[in-house]
Amino acid sequence: MADEKSIKLFGFEIKRAKTENPDKTPSIVPARDDDGAGYVTAGNMYYGQYLNIDGDETKDNHQLIMQYRGVAYQPEVDMAIEDITGEAISTSELKQNIDINLDNVEGVSESIKKQIKAEFDIVYNMLDFSEYGHDIFRRWYVDGRLYHHLVVNESNLKAGIQEIRPIDASKIRKVKQIKKKKDPKTGVELIENIDEYYIYQEKPGARTGGIKLTDDSVSYVTSGLLSEDRKKIISYLHKALKPINQLRMMEDSLVIYRLARAPERRIFYIDVGNLPKGKAEEYMKNIMSRYRNKLVYDAQTGEIRDDRKHMSMLEDFWLPRREGGRGTEITTLPGGDNLGQIDDIIYFQKKLYRALNVPISRLEQENNFSLGRSTEISRDELKFQKFIDKLRRRFSHLFLGILKKQLVLKGLITEEDWDDWKQDIVIDYVRDNHFTELRDAEMLREKVTMLDQMQNYVGEFFSKEFIYKKVLMLTDEEVDDIKKQIEDEKKSGDIAPDDETSDGGNTPAQ
Repeated sequence: MADEKSIKLFGFEIKRAKTENPDKTPSIVPARDDDGAGYVTAGNMYYGQYLNIDGDETKDNHQLIMQYRGVAYQPEVDMAIEDITGEAISTSELKQNIDINLDNVEGVSESIKKQIKAEFDIVYNMLDFSEYGHDIFRRWYVDGRLYHHLVVNESNLKAGIQEIRPIDASKIRKVKQIKKKKDPKTGVELIENIDEYYIYQEKPGARTGGIKLTDDSVSYVTSGLLSEDRKKIISYLHKALKPINQLRMMEDSLVIYRLARAPERRIFYIDVGNLPKGKAEEYMKNIMSRYRNKLVYDAQTGEIRDDRKHMSMLEDFWLPRREGGRGTEITTLPGGDNLGQIDDIIYFQKKLYRALNVPISRLEQENNFSLGRSTEISRDELKFQKFIDKLRRRFSHLFLGILKKQLVLKGLITEEDWDDWKQDIVIDYVRDNHFTELRDAEMLREKVTMLDQMQNYVGEFFSKEFIYKKVLMLTDEEVDDIKKQIEDEKKSGDIAPDDETSDGGNTPAQ
């Protein structure tokens, strides 16, 4: 095997530079990362022997993902996921459903912004997000993680990413390999280097057959949620596992109870006189077979046949009676009562929806959708929209991570530039939930109404600055921008002279 520094396996770099300690200061513990990667200690072995790096943790992650996917196919969970995915990724026929916003990025020329926007469109098209955006988001939400292999031409890295291929999350795992050295003064082992890479296995949990992928050749986005021990990435469906299992159990028990108790059964008390036990049993069987014989007319063949097939839950009860008791008697055992009550099923359905952060009102199909005043929108819908915004911000790391590698590969920016700008780069989503628009419009209407009522008191009890700050809730920068815009519109003639006050709008109308 070639030296680690010159290895070329699906990566961008021909030679991989030695990674410095991320803390840049000696430490006995690795830096905290919320990516769920497993830590292993470096040794003089081939990377192929690191397949089961944490015991059976790789297999556990595979089983966990399979469990999430199985739960996602339950009707109630699938409906909730569709609600969440439909709100997060809305479609638009006029424009792409996700775009990049660079308005807050300062110190960047317009030409660079245009190039960044063009590269974002390339990444968007390589993901084919307009066609598969819904499926990509759903896969990320269900699995709790999302992997993509970034294919490049190693002989021409300046060409950027050539193709983006999705990787099954159950077949790949991120690994952090720790290299330690002993401090000569204290004898304590300090972390010298952390090497990050990915292990891909076609058969998850196998001990051989893994492929090592370099860190910069894979796009990795997680849900941001960790297990109690902070070692595994979990899905947003994790807290719904218990409610869905409870709901399944209640539904199964309800079906069994209804099938078993719904029909009425007959009870035959057969007088066997003083027959001995053997003769009494034979007599009972003869009576049972006589009454169980059922002549059935077959409309297809025109024949009459003897049908002895009975469901076990519909079998009658046959009880012998000895001489001296009452004679033969046939009574009826009534079916169960209250078979139409499903309050317990509704309870666990609501509990499941609460676990998935979906408003309970969406479970009730009789509720009609309406667009009215923002005060008519329930608090659950407001919380749901905030949850969707949280999911969108986390999912945006998919585009930001790939875009960063694309821009750096093409030499348009440096990693230092990206570190300076990344906090100001915003990913815009097409919104389908109209609550925000209704809320903003109603707030503006209320402010304008209050402003109209206070006009007669400006200059006597209130100043214009007070109106700007306390009524319109504008910042100093927004006030300066509005004043400048008004002056520019006056000069350009967009504001007619009749619209101006006698002193240029600095005093209220009399």
